[in-house]
Amino acid sequence: MLLKEAFQYSAIVRVLLHFRWTLIGLLAPDTEGGDNFLRIFAPLLVRNGICVVISQQFSMTGHRAPFRDSSFSQWKQVNVFVHFTEHIIVSHTFHIFHLTLDILSGPIREKIWITTSLGNYIMTHLGYHKYIHSIWSFEFLQKISPKYGAFEPFSLLDSQYEDKNFQCSFPKHVFSVKGQKRCTQKTPVETEDDLNGIFVENSDSVYIIFMTLAHVLKAAYLSRSWRRKKEAQETLEAPRLQPWQFHPFLEKNDFYNLSFWNLYMDHNGEIAADMDIEFVVISPEGDLIKRKLGSIERQRIIINEIALSWINLLNKSLPLSQCVESCHPGFVKRKREGEPACCYDCIPCPEGTISIHEDTEKCTKCPDEKYPNEDRIQCIPKVITFLSYEEQLGIILVSFALFLFLATGLVLIIFIKYLETPIVKANNRDLSYILLVSLLLCFLSPFLFIGQPRKATCLLRQTAFSIIFSVAVSSLLAKTITVVLAFLATKPGNQVKRWLGKSLANSIILSCSSVQIMICSIWLGTSPPFCDSDFHSQPGEIILQCNEGSVFMFYITLSYMGFLAAICFTVAFLARNLPGAFNEAKLITFSMLVFCNVWVSFLPTYLSTKGKYMVAVQVFSILASSAGLLVCIFIPKCYIIILRPDLNTKEYLTTRRNI
Repeated sequence: MLLKEAFQYSAIVRVLLHFRWTLIGLLAPDTEGGDNFLRIFAPLLVRNGICVVISQQFSMTGHRAPFRDSSFSQWKQVNVFVHFTEHIIVSHTFHIFHLTLDILSGPIREKIWITTSLGNYIMTHLGYHKYIHSIWSFEFLQKISPKYGAFEPFSLLDSQYEDKNFQCSFPKHVFSVKGQKRCTQKTPVETEDDLNGIFVENSDSVYIIFMTLAHVLKAAYLSRSWRRKKEAQETLEAPRLQPWQFHPFLEKNDFYNLSFWNLYMDHNGEIAADMDIEFVVISPEGDLIKRKLGSIERQRIIINEIALSWINLLNKSLPLSQCVESCHPGFVKRKREGEPACCYDCIPCPEGTISIHEDTEKCTKCPDEKYPNEDRIQCIPKVITFLSYEEQLGIILVSFALFLFLATGLVLIIFIKYLETPIVKANNRDLSYILLVSLLLCFLSPFLFIGQPRKATCLLRQTAFSIIFSVAVSSLLAKTITVVLAFLATKPGNQVKRWLGKSLANSIILSCSSVQIMICSIWLGTSPPFCDSDFHSQPGEIILQCNEGSVFMFYITLSYMGFLAAICFTVAFLARNLPGAFNEAKLITFSMLVFCNVWVSFLPTYLSTKGKYMVAVQVFSILASSAGLLVCIFIPKCYIIILRPDLNTKEYLTTRRNI
């Protein structure tokens, strides 16, 4: 039932945390009480994130030597000291404190002195206050209870009086004890002449015990009486009332000591008290001015802002006592090597994380659908993005694709209109038609890549593009082989003439395209592409995209298309010097050179971009390579058909010279 010696330590911790004083010095005498203070209080500070930089004990007797084993930087940095006080006279420690700071060089800021003394204390030797900003202490918060205000309790007891007046029992009562004498019930304290001036220590505590027990017994009696009325068979007998049955009444009811201190039980079942926070400021004239700074009620600190303003008016603003300023929201603490835990650096939260409180030790990661704002103090929704038709990049690519599609359609119309001319018939005009139709589809394939990804577009975009391009390159390969065989057939005695014809060209296109179709079928059957969302590639964006399903199969299709282009380029390069006024092998060689350059540069560019720009790179490669084929193969022929019809003759085309 007694207040523990260190019950006010938690109040001191609350004050330190309220003012963010995290670098603290502890001072205590070299007594048993001082040892217990350092042993109990220092770990309590550490558990609450407060660093004890200076921990000094001093002798209460003998020579008043200054404190030792502390550097100047520590004394300069620590502006708040907690002093364990066993006596009401504290000036002895002030003197030692004064001597210690006097021998240090450099400017020393005034220190705040928090004493564990409960109640008033005596201060002398005002000269010792040179380095003291203010002295803080605690006093019990007094609240007169109307219920017990008229009661005049006893304050002095001795063992004889206790034996005489309290070793007794009330008759005819449920709590009566057999074998004890009858209590007088009305013996006044002031009439007892046998006290003889004998004072008993802890008389206040004895009164707390008696009053608390009386209130609890009364509450228990009333509670049991009410239950007994409700349940007639139940009887209230003393042996049935166990000690643990008093606990609910102790938790719910206040009780008062001689000074009517407001005592209660905290959440741990310990006796606690409400207290006033008092402070004494030393004025520039050396006067001691005492004020109430606030209070601690029910473990909650209440600070009087008016009192703080009054301190500022005296040019006594509260000093800081911390290694660094607090880390603001958006930053995280990083401990400095070799320094106390309260000394740290403030670094911005890592990418994708935030902190909303000061002095955060760990940043919080934002959900996938959100990202930190610029200050990294809150998560905001990400923007959904994809290569759309409305944005500038999408409009440019669509316009380019439509223009090339229309240009290819115009070339196809010209070739159909002049299908009987020698230049259209040359090298199998059916292959030209197949190539032009393939290029038309190539210029339409970007529409599968632009816009919000759908299940159907994801399945078709890569496979359709691969197959169409394979058909186009296969038709070029067939053209090149036809040119070579046609030249060889002109030599006397050569049997390759029987290979010339539509069957050879068609078989080349079908066989080469079938391999790509088979690869794409395996891809779709094993690991098809699907719609996906990329939350991490671009900060602040959710990228809607088509996941290729199997990246390996994607690169297999590109590799096979590159293989066909390489064969076509090689054959055309070897046939570039064949005689003839219009040697199409040269045009195929140059077109394959453009085609290969586009797709070789595509790979590193594709792998180095993210999100919608990956799609844009592939669309651009499709359009550029297809445009290369269209320009290199068909524009020279259209030039002759439209602008130079005089050259569109069999005699001119078979002349052994170069155009």
